[in-house]
Amino acid sequence: MTQIAHALVPGTFDPITFGHIDVVRRARRLFPRVTVAVAESLGKRGGTTFALDERVSLAREALADMPGVAVEPFCGLLVDFAREQEAGAVVKGLRAMTDFEYELQQADLNYRLDENLESIFIMSAPQYGYLSSSVVRQIASFGGDVAEFVPPCVALALKERFA
Repeated sequence: MTQIAHALVPGTFDPITFGHIDVVRRARRLFPRVTVAVAESLGKRGGTTFALDERVSLAREALADMPGVAVEPFCGLLVDFAREQEAGAVVKGLRAMTDFEYELQQADLNYRLDENLESIFIMSAPQYGYLSSSVVRQIASFGGDVAEFVPPCVALALKERFA
């Protein structure tokens, strides 16, 4: 049996939160190498608050202290990006049953496209079960303090974006 040396943690990361960072940290305990795959998300309803290069930059800054973790942008199918990166697994965080239903559908489709790409689910730590990028954006858009939900670089970027 071959061990998987490289996993992807994909998402839009609009913006990256402490919940995302927790999933990346825990994935890094399981795999020697982790790539945070920041999706372009052209089809996202309403677009993204931050452009792809901004989301990549914020994620890189937020994860700079984590050895073995890289941040890369991608566009297109996740399975194609996984092949390109030579990653053998996709790690997703789950907060609630609604996350599970969506992520199970994605995992099933990815399996049909590449049966060698494993899907790994990590349950959210209790303190992050409620946390989502959309909630953080909403709080920030009303001038609320998001410092307990996101790294300082993200809090500053949100403050500037919604000023």
